Amino acid sequence: MKLIRLLLFMLPLVLHQGTSEAQDSAVFQWKAASTRISALVYQLTFKTRANQGWQLYGPNQKISDIPAAQLEFSDSTIAVGATYLETGAKRTIRSKIFDNASFVVYEGEAEFSVTVTFRGAVPASLPGVFKYTYGKGDAFYPLSPFAFNVPLEGGLSAAARIKIPGLDLKNPVSPCGDDTTEGKGLLRIFLLGLAGGFIALFTPCVFPLIPLTVSFFTKRTANRKKGIAQAMFYGFFIFLIYILLSLPFHLLDHTDPEILNNISTNVWLNLLFFIVFVVFAISFFGYFEISLPGSVANRVDSRSGAGNLAGIFFMALTLAIVSFSCTGPILGSLLAGALTNNGGAIQLSAGMGGFGMGLALPFALFATFPGWMKAIPKSGGWLTSVKVVLGFLELAMAVKFLSNADLVEQWGLVKREVFIGVWVLTGLLIVLYLMGKIRFPHDSPVKKFSRTRIAFIVVFASFTLYLIPGLTNTTWANLRMISGFPPPLCYTLYKEPVNCARGVEPLRDYEQAIAQARKEHKPVLIDFTGWACVNCRRMEENVWTDPDVRKKMLQDFIVVSLYVDDRRVLPVAQQMSYTTKSGALKQLVTVGDKWATFQSENFNAVSQPQYAIISPDEKVLTRTKYYTREPKEFAEWLDCGLQAAGTSQK
Repeated sequence: MKLIRLLLFMLPLVLHQGTSEAQDSAVFQWKAASTRISALVYQLTFKTRANQGWQLYGPNQKISDIPAAQLEFSDSTIAVGATYLETGAKRTIRSKIFDNASFVVYEGEAEFSVTVTFRGAVPASLPGVFKYTYGKGDAFYPLSPFAFNVPLEGGLSAAARIKIPGLDLKNPVSPCGDDTTEGKGLLRIFLLGLAGGFIALFTPCVFPLIPLTVSFFTKRTANRKKGIAQAMFYGFFIFLIYILLSLPFHLLDHTDPEILNNISTNVWLNLLFFIVFVVFAISFFGYFEISLPGSVANRVDSRSGAGNLAGIFFMALTLAIVSFSCTGPILGSLLAGALTNNGGAIQLSAGMGGFGMGLALPFALFATFPGWMKAIPKSGGWLTSVKVVLGFLELAMAVKFLSNADLVEQWGLVKREVFIGVWVLTGLLIVLYLMGKIRFPHDSPVKKFSRTRIAFIVVFASFTLYLIPGLTNTTWANLRMISGFPPPLCYTLYKEPVNCARGVEPLRDYEQAIAQARKEHKPVLIDFTGWACVNCRRMEENVWTDPDVRKKMLQDFIVVSLYVDDRRVLPVAQQMSYTTKSGALKQLVTVGDKWATFQSENFNAVSQPQYAIISPDEKVLTRTKYYTREPKEFAEWLDCGLQAAGTSQK
């Protein structure tokens, strides 16, 4: 019976979520105010007047063991008083919904006051949500939200500085460093996309279409040149379709340059990617097919018979749709990987363009040189094997997104050895599958081992053996080939990890770094980083550990690492509304919000890693530096910063 009451209480809350704001504005008009009691104690007062016969439940009571009123703040250190001071005309009713239980309600003007106590600095204003319960007859609305933001007498304004006037990137003391990240790594992303497109060709959804499509273009017209031209347009339209798919991300990027970075480090989105990739893997194993609705494919296919370029375009679109069950997981891996690189929408376009190019190029080439068709293998069971291996690789990718969420929240679930252990197990399963020891639906028995199959067995077995030392607490656990992809060396199950000490322990706060720099008369090396940033880990594990680099960072700089994806909530005194240089209003609630905005406002970038060298009086000494795999190049940039620091002091 108690459970039924609880469900009766919570069901209206769930159903009411979409309409509570409109209902509240019609029934209750709340006003919030604050009164200072002492240095750290304030009284918050909420005043309203009901109308149309609605009844407001008194806050000092429980309904099915749930408080009738709640006060919530983003800062969990704020203590809320146990009892509300109630003022107004009240009466007691019996609720038919809750077995004639008695409750105190207000039908006219009501005023509720409660104390809040701060453990740290008191902010200039206090945002929060007051949740109250009201109803009328059979209508019942529990814990309806009223968002407020009240000024606090004697409170301090947010101490964090975001835009630093002296940081002029256009006029550094020395011009050494990188001009921009644009184009940096785009070729690599494009080539990865190209490889993904080529891999997609060798799937059961695409490979059989090659001879059919080539035959169509070579035989549909007696004019060979015209047929080749149409095939070229067909390939171009495939490439164009995948480029067009990235355009919405450019609109998001233009609206808020940090949005793609926020997407890539969002915990829930990474968990969603994890689930999606597991589903993709199961699909590749042959247990079900992922495809777009048949009506969409039929409608597009009906237009592909039109003449000229329009018909060719819809033929290309038909290919993209009917092959989705095979290309979708590969393309999804590419999209997620590009987002994780924190390079903005341009990287998505580069990757998807490469994918479209890899998918389209063979169709155009085989149509131009139909004799080449004799050299390609015939369709067969090997296509199923390719698809299953891709399924295992999807599982390996899925763990990366689970790891991203774990690192951002610091749950400690996917430590480095757990991550590598999953990859070792995946590699072992791939080898056993290729050897015929594991079979899935639609698999045929492995009667003989072709040279290609043997080559892949050797490759995956070798890579699996390479990964095994990563499970140990030895100097061989670094695994430089995949450096940055697993969790950091220090994020480990071992209590005393051998490889953990990287020699540099940065500060985590900009103001603290500036204060220490002024005290020690050293330049500040700012490291914009992220928990889910692959290239950041590569820098820390392979470049920072270089003896020359480590010595300079330890002795000559004050190093500060600012994590743009740190989801810890800022103390309420440091939370603030900030108007960016583009005029957008942003709410800075988490540590990551603060440092991501600090980076974009002062250093015109949203990608990580980004390094900047500034003087103790906050002057830009060099251009910023981005990811480099060469310790010597990074050391030379540090030397340039030191020389610029000496010049600026003269």
